[in-house]
Amino acid sequence: MQIVGVSTDGVEANAKFVEEQSFPYPLLCDTERQICLGYGACQDKSDGAAKRISYLIGADGKIELVYGDVAAREHPEQVLADL
Repeated sequence: MQIVGVSTDGVEANAKFVEEQSFPYPLLCDTERQICLGYGACQDKSDGAAKRISYLIGADGKIELVYGDVAAREHPEQVLADL
């Protein structure tokens, strides 16, 4: 299992967030919003911030579950229950 975060912020902002929040997973920088556009978290490249959406992707690469409007504090428990 691999957990990865994606942010539209740049490298320095993401590094600061990871350090301050003790973020335990890789945090990718999507400043061009290519990932966010592909997964529906942004409508276009000019969006200021991406929606908080999570995807549970199976070993076969297929999306198994989509979590929209994620509440960050409660979300990990929900995903763990679905695994």
